[in-house]
Amino acid sequence: MKIAVNTRVLIENRMEGVARYIYETLKRMVFDHPDDEFHFYFDRPYSEKFVFADNVVPHIIGPPARHPLLWYLWFEYSLPSAMKKEGIDVLYSGDTFMSLKTSVPTLLVCHDINYHHYPEHIKWSHLHFYRYFFPRYHRKASAIIAVSNATKKDIVNSYGLDDSAITVAYNDVPAGFKELEFSEKLEIRNKISGGKPYFIYVGSLHPRKNVDGVIKAYEAFRNSNDAEIKLVIYGRIAWKTSGIFNLYNNSAYKNDIVFVDNRIESVQNAMGAAECLCYVSFLEGFGIPILEAFHSGIPVITSNTSSMPEVAGDAALLVDPQNINEIAASMDRIINESDLKEDLIEKAEKTIERFNWQRSSEIIYSKIVEIAGTH
Repeated sequence: MKIAVNTRVLIENRMEGVARYIYETLKRMVFDHPDDEFHFYFDRPYSEKFVFADNVVPHIIGPPARHPLLWYLWFEYSLPSAMKKEGIDVLYSGDTFMSLKTSVPTLLVCHDINYHHYPEHIKWSHLHFYRYFFPRYHRKASAIIAVSNATKKDIVNSYGLDDSAITVAYNDVPAGFKELEFSEKLEIRNKISGGKPYFIYVGSLHPRKNVDGVIKAYEAFRNSNDAEIKLVIYGRIAWKTSGIFNLYNNSAYKNDIVFVDNRIESVQNAMGAAECLCYVSFLEGFGIPILEAFHSGIPVITSNTSSMPEVAGDAALLVDPQNINEIAASMDRIINESDLKEDLIEKAEKTIERFNWQRSSEIIYSKIVEIAGTH
């Protein structure tokens, strides 16, 4: 079987959630099925680390697709033409984009449809593209993978699809997240927080992530608590971040709020040395940092909306992301109720057993085989 894969988001040192999902599931699929021929389609020069085995055939097809017009050209002209030339049997597209012009059966992965709920957070040009193409992609796809049941339900409700067309295959975490020894934590804290314990937010910085809410809750926590604990904000600056930096620059606790990224410390170390993850996004298709914290042996405060309760189960404190006082009170509980903290960590050890890259890879491959058989 000749399997085409849209690999344009596999870019070395720029692997975020969507790219990581594609990478982890694809790597296992390639090794597990050596008799299949995997054609990886990149839109720019690629790293050899992504050519996992001899049954991978890499291609570079232009143009480099990083804005709506080029997305259209790449998916509606370059990709169909390239697949036709190779006699492709099926396409696996893990980034929610696909081609409307191809007749090749397509398995589409949907991570979320946040643009539908928070259009004000999206650039106008991108929003126009998403609104036109994404519903059409989902209706044309031969089958759909959703990364959570919450995302599956959202697709059904937003696009009017039958839920039988959608299969759930969860995320997991990349290697390296583990509970650290206390001496290791101290070494990392000395490097990034002046030796002080800290709450951590992990993720990109943009309005939907509610980093503003984390800062406000931290200020409320500090106003009512004498604990010397800092706030570390770990992640890439994305878009519309003026509110975050205005809050930071005007905060009475500015000196205790630290911005960190992977140029300073690895996310595995920064997470593992934290007292607690505070991840109170307004909407997530999955919420990978929750699992990363569970693997790191630290408690979690997260939102009671979208996929986050599904991922966290009873192993986290769930809060209304709009309620600053509730988030601050949860911070206080984590710091002052040691029994609660230990209980959450113990529950997290059981929760992570539900998530497994190998299992998700097998689910995806079975759908690929199923839709290829209709070709």
